Formats: sequence, structure tokens, C-alpha cells
Amino acid sequence: SAILSSYLLGERLNLLGKLGCLLSLVGSTVMVIHAPEDEEVTTLEDMTSKLKEPGFLAYAAILLALCFLLIFFLAPRYGQRNILIYLTICSVIGAFSVSSVKGLGIAIKGFFAGQPVLQHPLTWILVITLVASITTQINYLNKSLDIFNTSLVFPIYYVLFTTIVITTSIILFKEWVTMTVVDIIGTVCGFLTIILGVFLLHAFKDMDVSLGNLPQVLQNEQPAPVTRDDKNILIEVDNSSIAPEDKPKVFMLYT
Repeated sequence: SAILSSYLLGERLNLLGKLGCLLSLVGSTVMVIHAPEDEEVTTLEDMTSKLKEPGFLAYAAILLALCFLLIFFLAPRYGQRNILIYLTICSVIGAFSVSSVKGLGIAIKGFFAGQPVLQHPLTWILVITLVASITTQINYLNKSLDIFNTSLVFPIYYVLFTTIVITTSIILFKEWVTMTVVDIIGTVCGFLTIILGVFLLHAFKDMDVSLGNLPQVLQNEQPAPVTRDDKNILIEVDNSSIAPEDKPKVFMLYT
């Protein structure tokens, strides 16, 4: 989506950004390949017992505390400047939405099987959680898209969301118990690859580097020219090309 937005929407995505997108996709694919299989959960009673386990309750409490910290303290102060604030909120909330969807899938299967799932309190808890989490995700994702470049928002959101969802699934269903050494190493390597991809995508987003000017950039001792997102610039003037008498003057009025 980041690469397509650079062509269809005219947003800037340099060579390093495209390489970062590729590394992020490769790392996420490696993590999915080495992720353990889900433990079989067929009834709402099984899902309830999983949700009540101390490990998941502690994990959910940490996620909720992080959400409140981001929403009420960090987002008002740094949300307009740091792209990770809003996207982290969306990703952390996504852990609850994915868990709710899995539980509701079990409830729907039980409903068609003739089970009284509508009388089970977990069904309505999952519905409320799903609606609240999706609403919050859409809200902060739209805020992020209004402020930051689309070619940066979607890859970073994809990486964060995938990582947190896999972590939630491992903790909720105890999938780490069945993981082999190869799967653990593959998961860690995939995660490090994702981090490298996000770093390339985010750290060098202002550099004007492409396949066309790459030889000149490598041979030139000066750093590559920097471009800025149009959303953050009102006007940019090269003062060296303006004669001194034509430069704008500032007058101070005292009363």
C-alpha cells in the first residue's frame, strides 16, 4: 500500500523507503511462517477459561495501561509530531479486537449448532469489546492519515499490528509451549527484520534517494538533498537565489 500510494496519490517514497517496506513484509512473512498453530478452542467455556488465566489478565492489564497512557497523556502532546503515537494506539487496541473476533467466531458456530450462546455473558462482552476497539482504531488511524504521509502510515501500522496480534495469540493460547528452537529463532529474526524495515522507512523518509540519482548520491560527499512533506510546509524559499534588495523586509511598530 505504501508503494502504491507513492504512485497513485503522488506521495513521496524514496528508495530506502521502498527497501524498508520490502524488509517489513519479509520479516512479517517469516514471523507468520514460524508462528505456532492455534490451540483448538471450540466452545465459549474454553474461551472463558483462556481469558481468565493470570498470564493473559496481566498482559491485558498492561495493554490497557499503555492505551490510557498513550491516549490521555502522550497523544495530546506528541501525537501531531510523532507518527508512532497514534499507530501504537491502533495496534494495541487491535489485540482486543482480534481476540474478540475469534471468540465471536466460536459463538457464531455454536449459534448455528443450536447452542444457547446468546445467553452466555461472554458473547455480549466480546461484542462490546469489538465495537469499542474498532471505533477507537478507526478514529486514531484517520487522525494519523490526516497528519502523516500515507506511504509511512500503512507499513508501520501493519508491522506493529501484526507483531502485537501474534504476541497476543501466543500468550492467550499458550502457543509458545509447542514452538521448536527453529521456530523461536525464525520468529526473532523476523521481528528484527521488521524493526530494520521500519527504521529504513521512517529514519530516511526525507532523503531524496532513487535509482536514478543513487550513483551521484554515493559519489557526492555532501548529504543527499532533503525533501519535506507538503503537509508540513506552507512556503519554502531559497534565499540564495533572491537579490538582497528583493528579500522581504520586516518592520517593527512600537506604540
